[in-house]
Amino acid sequence: MTNWIPDLTGSGPLYQRLADSIEADIDRGVIGAGAKLPPQRDLAYDIGATVGTVGRAYQLLRERGLVSGEVGRGTYVLSQNIGVTKPEAPDASVEGTRYVDAPKGKLRFDSTAAPDIGQGAVVADVLSRTAQDHPHEISSYTRDFPDRWYEAGARWLSRNAFRPTIDTIVPTLGTHAAVMAAIAALTTPGDYVAFEHLTYSQISRSAGLIGRRTPLVASDDEGLDPADFERVCAQKHPKMIFLIPTAQNPTLVTLSSARREAIARVARDYNVILIEDDLYGHLTDDPTPLLAEFAPERTIIAGGLSKSVAAGLRGGWLSCPPAYRHRIRVAHKMMTGGMPFLLAEVNARLVLSGQASEIRKRSIAEISARMSIVRESLAGFSFKSHDKVPFVWLTLPDPWLSGTFKNACLEHGVLIDDEDEFKAGRSERVFHGVRFGVSQPNRREDIAGGVGVIRRLLDEGRAGYDSFS
Repeated sequence: MTNWIPDLTGSGPLYQRLADSIEADIDRGVIGAGAKLPPQRDLAYDIGATVGTVGRAYQLLRERGLVSGEVGRGTYVLSQNIGVTKPEAPDASVEGTRYVDAPKGKLRFDSTAAPDIGQGAVVADVLSRTAQDHPHEISSYTRDFPDRWYEAGARWLSRNAFRPTIDTIVPTLGTHAAVMAAIAALTTPGDYVAFEHLTYSQISRSAGLIGRRTPLVASDDEGLDPADFERVCAQKHPKMIFLIPTAQNPTLVTLSSARREAIARVARDYNVILIEDDLYGHLTDDPTPLLAEFAPERTIIAGGLSKSVAAGLRGGWLSCPPAYRHRIRVAHKMMTGGMPFLLAEVNARLVLSGQASEIRKRSIAEISARMSIVRESLAGFSFKSHDKVPFVWLTLPDPWLSGTFKNACLEHGVLIDDEDEFKAGRSERVFHGVRFGVSQPNRREDIAGGVGVIRRLLDEGRAGYDSFS
């Protein structure tokens, strides 16, 4: 090919835009079947990118069934059969780097939902009794929330010295819905909501869908940097910042008391609302005071049952300053359609009866057993883990790239997440890390097998993975 330069306009990671541009030109016939794509080094020079970026784009095109590669010969465009549907690749700006429908027959190391420890039987019993006790409420829309739903939220969100009162609680359809209701209620389109470079990025993508903008705040080995938070506040004037102070996802960093106090001070100085996601904190015994204890007048704390009891119950609550409560509750209804009585009642009964706490203890025990397998298998490599938190942040040895390692694991039957899945916006920072969870597979034997795949790839290096580039 000569005199061809891809159109790289748009948003999202550069490799994604490059792959999309090549695919669009293939579809339009600009690049015909059998054409040889430019060598990676040449194209990298032409567009001012790294060879690794072009390699990731070519690999993505190969996964979409558009090209094939032969070592030493190059990458060629395949003929496209009319009427054959190609697998839909994720739109990184909205969906992240995961497929909407996960490939079949793979080990799911890309989830951190509560492990299956037999809680289905407990839930079935509570469901049955709820249906018998409240047939009329189940058949209708939920107009009134009983006090027990608020009491359950106050109990579940309580940790360390933090004890919310029921007049601060909003029941929600999970933690994600709780956070998004707060963002929708307390900011307007065009407002800035700040995030760390690496975080639970589905919140930032969801915020983008409703018109909020995303400034990024730097972090280091101790977590979010208060000085950089102050810089962002002075320059961008964000209305909110989203944080996971305890067992941060994906890095597992826990903020110290000093950092939390400094963050609270900056937030107070610049009138920023703090959203504290404590989902993983509730799995730990970490004694560090919650961020809500340092700045109760401006902190919204969210939590739920997904990581410790059962993700399918969509059980969540938030605690906020009472002045925000009505607006957030209305926003939650507008964005979700409202709380279904059946789920809200089942979640409240599980919490108030103590059954949720018992399931959490058993979940933690199972997670701890699985993490022992991980630590033994990955001995000698650099990774962060916590005995009670169901994921690992693995630092990749040279020359592995995060996306390439993810693809190598996929080809060996294991789904993991690369670092781009956790980038809240267009970040130039490279972390050379991947995250994998250990709670989704049903058996510990599957954990050992999946981590064994990861270990073999680490041992073999890139020589053990042919990307046909």
